[in-house]
Amino acid sequence: MRLCASVFVCWLASISAASAGQEIPDYPMRQVSEHVYVIHGPTEIPTPENRGFMNNPAFVITDQSVVVVDPGSSAYIGAMVLRQIRKITDKPVSHVFVSHIHGDHWLGSHAIKQAYPQVKIYAHPQMITEAKGGGAQVWLDFLSRLTNGATDGTQAEIPTEVLQDGQVITVGELTFRVYLSEHAHTKTDAMIEVVEDSLMFLGDIGVYQRMGRMDDGTFRGNIAALDRALALKFKHYVPGHGPAGGSEAGDAFRQYLKTVYDAAVKYSEEGLAPYEIKAKLMPRMDQYRKWPLFEEEFGRQVSLAVLEAEQAAF
Repeated sequence: MRLCASVFVCWLASISAASAGQEIPDYPMRQVSEHVYVIHGPTEIPTPENRGFMNNPAFVITDQSVVVVDPGSSAYIGAMVLRQIRKITDKPVSHVFVSHIHGDHWLGSHAIKQAYPQVKIYAHPQMITEAKGGGAQVWLDFLSRLTNGATDGTQAEIPTEVLQDGQVITVGELTFRVYLSEHAHTKTDAMIEVVEDSLMFLGDIGVYQRMGRMDDGTFRGNIAALDRALALKFKHYVPGHGPAGGSEAGDAFRQYLKTVYDAAVKYSEEGLAPYEIKAKLMPRMDQYRKWPLFEEEFGRQVSLAVLEAEQAAF
């Protein structure tokens, strides 16, 4: 254990020296269950000010090691996650779970791999395929552009461990159960249950008090995935963005998606255009209007829902 701690300290010193001006300040961590801690990130899009930090990195402390879920969008965010872990334990990080292809959730694995070369990084098989097929570089470039280079120096540590739906992975005394979707938020989504804590990591299948992106997703698939997760009635749900909580942390976005999609089906059958459907829906959006990114996403998502409804009709 002392050797692991020594290696970590040396690595942290080296990355800090190499990334002058790019370090991420320590964000507060919150213990949400007996073994699980969440660092709730900003809810806006990546900017130079937040240096690309926008998701909810989390870590699970077992009696043998630490499991990290979605370590963020850069090596510097990953290093911040490791610093927060060190405030609680000196156990090594043995596993990383990646919820989906969007780089704001997983590119921080670079820091984890540098500090712990033997770490196992898990993801949906389609996530691995897309990352290897150019998706990793697309996200590296995208985040660099949005942050004016604040994420530069990050390398894509593409997961090598392939997840399967229903798979059970035991780490120490804790059990992790895997739930894969064919097409929900993306075609690469994995939700992870911590069995002993009655807790589910939703990834971006579930977001809370913040709009979710649907450009790569399907309303019906996302709703079905949330139905599956909420039917299990866990005590804790950790969304990909926004505060962790009980079932409300998943159900609020489910209700939003269902409201938009059901309206898209109904009103498109009546011949209304997307802008007309948006106008009809707006009075029912009061609880969502204050969510970050509502103004940017709502109109586009109505159009996406209409397109999906029309395709489903054939």
